[in-house]
Amino acid sequence: MRADTSLSFHEWKALERAHQDRVNTYVQPYLERRSHGKKHPVEDFLFTYYGHKPGQLLRWQPGAGVVLEDAVRTERASWKFNKRISENSSDLVIDVDGFLAERGATVDFVRHLVSTTRQRPANFACFGLHEWAMAYKSDVNGVRHEYLPLRLGASGTDTVVENHKIRCSHFDAFRFFTPQAGPLNELQPTRETQRDMEQPGCLHAAMDLYKWCYKLVPLISSDLIMDCFELAWDVRTVDMQASPYDLADWGCEPISIETPEGKARYVELQRGFAERSDQLRRRLLASLDLVAEIAARDSIRAQS
Repeated sequence: MRADTSLSFHEWKALERAHQDRVNTYVQPYLERRSHGKKHPVEDFLFTYYGHKPGQLLRWQPGAGVVLEDAVRTERASWKFNKRISENSSDLVIDVDGFLAERGATVDFVRHLVSTTRQRPANFACFGLHEWAMAYKSDVNGVRHEYLPLRLGASGTDTVVENHKIRCSHFDAFRFFTPQAGPLNELQPTRETQRDMEQPGCLHAAMDLYKWCYKLVPLISSDLIMDCFELAWDVRTVDMQASPYDLADWGCEPISIETPEGKARYVELQRGFAERSDQLRRRLLASLDLVAEIAARDSIRAQS
């Protein structure tokens, strides 16, 4: 939505309900599994790896610049970074200035990371080997998903790693490599070099768009957050299909990246994710441009 959009009480409540229905498609099965102590190696990931809780995801946010009429009489009025549009108004809007005063450095970091990632060439030759590097020498190290068997066994997994070039640019994947696999990576990403190494072909960089959006709540709309969530959901599925784990019991067909056919299929899907993530990066940057526009306008008003 553009700045200065105004939604009536009934309009925004309808959007809120639609958002909650959309989120519950993913959240309710997870909560049901968790209540019974069950795990799902694919579908639990976005709720366990990332720090955005289901209850937080369920909260509908219109994004910066959108006025919600008669919202002051709802629980939303107590949410952080929501404010009345004027002293006696019953309408609420996101407090852009308040957010920037407290978390402006996060906004700057995300803007820089997302914009520079878009500018770099995509690498479509990694073939998802990061998951294999995390299971390298499992006879010594064990595996992260201890309840999942390795499709090729420990020895076969090691052979795949040893017969391929490992070129992982994403620090939050690389940091889970086994000690023996780390030196095999042609790149040695660190937290400090993340902004210089992130590239648009990376599946984990695509998933992390969800993280960068929720870190900017409530400036970013729930529509964009959920579009990023659903991209991450699809990416995680492929990430695990291409992993060394046998997910047959979970209904996941393997993408056998150790074969030419599997590599071709992985790259095809990877290119599709790169296109989707580029569209979402552009939308995120446009949202941050709007935030900057609102902040500049508010500054001028304060000086007049």
